[in-house]
Amino acid sequence: MRLSFTRLRTNNVMTTITDQIRDKFRNVLMFDQNMLILAALLGFLAGFASTFFRWMIEFFESIFSIEGFSLAGIPPQTYPFLLPFMPMVGGFFIGLICKYFPNAVKENGVHKVMYAVALNDGKVRKRTIASCAVTSSITIGSGGSAGREGPTVQIGAAVGSTIGQLLHLSTDRMRVLVGCGAAAGIAASFNAPLAGVLFSLEIILGDFAIHTFSPIIIASVIGTVTGRALEGNEVTFNVPVHELVHPAEIIFYLILGILCGIVARLFTFIYFYVQQIFEEKITIPGLYKPAIGGLIVGMISIFMPQILGNGYDVMEQALTGQMFWGLAFLLVFMKIMCTSITLGSGGMGGIFAPSLFIGAMLGTAFGSSIHFIFPTLSASAGTYSVVGMGAVAGAVMQAPLTNILMLFELTNDYTLILPIMATCIAASYTYQRFTKQSIYVQYLLNKGINIRHGREASIMNSIKVQDVMSTDITTIAQEMPFRKILETISYSKNFYFPVIDNKGDMTGILSFSDIREVIFEEQLGDLLVAGELANTKVYSLTPQQNLNEAMEIFSKLDVDQLPVVRSEDKLKVIGMLTRGDMMASYNRAILVSGFDQ
Repeated sequence: MRLSFTRLRTNNVMTTITDQIRDKFRNVLMFDQNMLILAALLGFLAGFASTFFRWMIEFFESIFSIEGFSLAGIPPQTYPFLLPFMPMVGGFFIGLICKYFPNAVKENGVHKVMYAVALNDGKVRKRTIASCAVTSSITIGSGGSAGREGPTVQIGAAVGSTIGQLLHLSTDRMRVLVGCGAAAGIAASFNAPLAGVLFSLEIILGDFAIHTFSPIIIASVIGTVTGRALEGNEVTFNVPVHELVHPAEIIFYLILGILCGIVARLFTFIYFYVQQIFEEKITIPGLYKPAIGGLIVGMISIFMPQILGNGYDVMEQALTGQMFWGLAFLLVFMKIMCTSITLGSGGMGGIFAPSLFIGAMLGTAFGSSIHFIFPTLSASAGTYSVVGMGAVAGAVMQAPLTNILMLFELTNDYTLILPIMATCIAASYTYQRFTKQSIYVQYLLNKGINIRHGREASIMNSIKVQDVMSTDITTIAQEMPFRKILETISYSKNFYFPVIDNKGDMTGILSFSDIREVIFEEQLGDLLVAGELANTKVYSLTPQQNLNEAMEIFSKLDVDQLPVVRSEDKLKVIGMLTRGDMMASYNRAILVSGFDQ
């Protein structure tokens, strides 16, 4: 009778402990479900905002065109003389907006989204949605040499940040929503869900952790569906089927990749050089600088109208083999110059479409030459144009994976995946021979801000693990039975538990996910011991390491907590570092340092 009572009491305790742990898991799952619901809502809103932005561009394109002239009652004989001045008129309007709303305009750009994620708790001002949409649509619609990618990212990120601020979410959740908005915007704008996900993870957040991956996928999918519902399910570029003609042809694509890397570096150099000239050398009031830039671009367009706008129609000519190689070669340098002038003078827009344009023209020129010399070993110039398009963009943005998938989604052509992969990687590595930084990171570096993995590197380097770690450790003896493990962890706030031997040396680590697999197998309660469940491959930190090094390990492993061990004895656990504590310390350091947009 006494034995039965003892067994009954033990079962009751076991049930209570199991219920406590189940409640912990339920709370975590409910929070994740809420994030997925928010991501779906955000996908719809950002997808609609992105599509509406495209409509705005089309509206201003009609205003600054022959159609707009005719509606205004302007005589047809004056059209050829007026068209080259449209970029200047658009630039003048941008100058006016910059003069009267300077704080709103200077928040525009992908680099500002990266800044918000790294240094401003993911907060993007609500007014950015309107300011970015209006200024960028005027610049592109009037003929400025820029793309819609940057503004689309900014608009989607601002929508995500606005929702996060309204719901008073934590900093980590706010950053995830910013990434969701950026992914949904890109996905809806280009009908490219995979590229939207990778763009957000690779460029905006710099973090491939699973807890950020899931909501971003949902947002990107819903954003794509929204864009398709409003604009139709069409690929951006309609190109003929391409293929790898001969295995030896891969050598030509590698050479093209090297050339794309060199041209990408030339683009970034001229971009920042022209920007510096307009900021430091041209002393006229800022009100007139965008108009001056627009006038220069307009004058060039008299001889080469292909450089106006985002150039998608011209790119399609190159992709279908309808472009003369000499003109394509000249357009490489003209587009670099005109995009640098448009954006460097104060115009608003992105660099993704110009990068695609430059790559397409370079691919056409190179492919025509190769096909003339080796007609039986090489494909047509249009094939090289497709490949070059993604290679230059991947090098400029230092995001080859994003551009490999985006190129596939933009053309709906999988047959060239091997040449695209080889060329994009070759271009990115060639670009890195000159500089390790993408055009976005370089922009921030010029302002004294060094972003790595979505965080400001100098701040992360200045904080040591020993300054942030918690000494509240819940250790588990390796011979502890499973029932006792459940009882021990039910009273702990940790999610990872070092397993130690009788000498106090760490032999492994247990996590909630390890325990969850057998938590409801009550018959194993007295049979399993901690040493059999523990993961013996343990990554740890030392007190003298900095948070930048810690972030590298957190990102690599996708865990939320790491043990901290003695520098002189890597088996003795002295603390635990959580991702949340690390980010909280980083955010406090930002406030103290006084970073400001």
